[in-house]
Amino acid sequence: MKHLKTLLLVAIFTIGLGGVANAQKTAHINTDKLLAEMPETKALKAELERLQKTYRDDIEGMFKKLEAKVKKYEAESKSQTQETNQQRALEVQQDRARIAQAEQSMNQEMGKKYQEKSLPILKKAEDAIKAVAAEKGIIYVLDAAPGKGLIVYDKGEDIFPAVKAKLGF
Repeated sequence: MKHLKTLLLVAIFTIGLGGVANAQKTAHINTDKLLAEMPETKALKAELERLQKTYRDDIEGMFKKLEAKVKKYEAESKSQTQETNQQRALEVQQDRARIAQAEQSMNQEMGKKYQEKSLPILKKAEDAIKAVAAEKGIIYVLDAAPGKGLIVYDKGEDIFPAVKAKLGF
């Protein structure tokens, strides 16, 4: 019986120390900050801005043509038949629909491009975080980005500098 109590105390003490040891093996990183500072993310942002400018220029060109057409049709409306004016109104409505379709296509293309290009960046960041955690013997890495659930992280190890170095920037 005495040995059972001693064995039980040793087991509880060992489990308690194991919990303390595991508590030491946690770290945190602000993934939003990491991703924002990655050169690949900056390049993606610049590429998307160029693409958006191209689309915007095209859409603005379509809109200017439409405005000119509307002014012309309004100026000529009194000298045209009602049937011609109705046909022109339908043409203007179709042009507006084309502009709306172009804007929708731009948004879809931008979203698709962002998804396509951001996945490898996220994978690279995740791999670097995993590699640093493995090198440092860290079991848990928590995300310290605002809104990600981690509130207190003053005493844990911040692996941001190590991950940044691992990524080479």
